[in-house]
Amino acid sequence: MKIGRTEKFVHHAILSFMAILFVLPLLWMLVASVDTSAIQSLKIPEALTLDNYKSVLEDPSIIRSFVVGLFLSGGQSIIVVFISVLAAYPLSRYRATYKKPFLYTILFLTSLPMTAVIVPVFQLFLLLNFVDSLWAVMLFLSGTSLPYAIWMMKNFMDSVPVELEESAWIDGASVWQGIQKVVSPLMVPGIFTVLIFTYTGSWGNFFVPYILIQSPDKMPASVTIFQFFGNYGLVNYGQLAAFSVLYSAPVVLLYYLSQRYMSKGFSFGGASKG
Repeated sequence: MKIGRTEKFVHHAILSFMAILFVLPLLWMLVASVDTSAIQSLKIPEALTLDNYKSVLEDPSIIRSFVVGLFLSGGQSIIVVFISVLAAYPLSRYRATYKKPFLYTILFLTSLPMTAVIVPVFQLFLLLNFVDSLWAVMLFLSGTSLPYAIWMMKNFMDSVPVELEESAWIDGASVWQGIQKVVSPLMVPGIFTVLIFTYTGSWGNFFVPYILIQSPDKMPASVTIFQFFGNYGLVNYGQLAAFSVLYSAPVVLLYYLSQRYMSKGFSFGGASKG
């Protein structure tokens, strides 16, 4: 059906309006970060300065929070990717009577809200003396990310022809060698997709560290951002914007470094042995 000129104009107007809603906060963040007198609304700075970034980077507590955040997010991403590959393999390759119900269970767990389990989890942490432990928080975050990661990884693994593994088995490779040397290299785009999804979810997670971590020196950057909000509603918007720019940098850098892998997609044509 051919779209008329009026309908096309309306579609472009709606998309442009939505784009503006996303761009304006980003523009304010970039402008306010170089303005020491930044306010809540967008304005042209009288003079450009890097003092906001200097103040943020000279604060040891902020640097420590970034290190803690990188530790939690990086460790969680590695754990989730490794386990999800191993868990997705039998779900993708083996036939079992329990397979379909198990997949539906995984799909259900992906929709389980964090607020529904945080109270019993906190009680469990108290019982096991895990409160204020970064390793325990990392393992808990990994467990909450695994259902969706396994679901995604299984779908990516379904796209890898099993004939490639069979050829490796004929040549004497074991199942583990097939996963390591045949399946995993062909799943690099899928692995990076799961890695980025897990990392960004953990990097921006405020609720779990805020509840399960009590020591201020163990709080990640997603929690310490609140130190820029003072009493009586006073906020240092310039430093807050500079912190937000620095806080966004690891995710942007990760996307940039992995885009060449993610853009390759899957192309297996002619890869099977004849």
